[in-house]
Amino acid sequence: MVRALFVVVIAAGVAGCGTVKEKTAPCKRPANLTSYAADPRQECGPMSYVNGDPATAMAAIKAMATQ
Repeated sequence: MVRALFVVVIAAGVAGCGTVKEKTAPCKRPANLTSYAADPRQECGPMSYVNGDPATAMAAIKAMATQ
């Protein structure tokens, strides 16, 4: 019983490290680290549209799948 409780507490502690925003935003520095040093990285910048033609994109995917 004590062992199971210990495992649950450890699992909950590890799963709770950092907020969802800190875990899913690779371009942002976690808020708890910003006060220690300057961040030399640049912002990510705007997203760009990659595939203008859906038919061309599907043709490329199918070509890769057949290899």
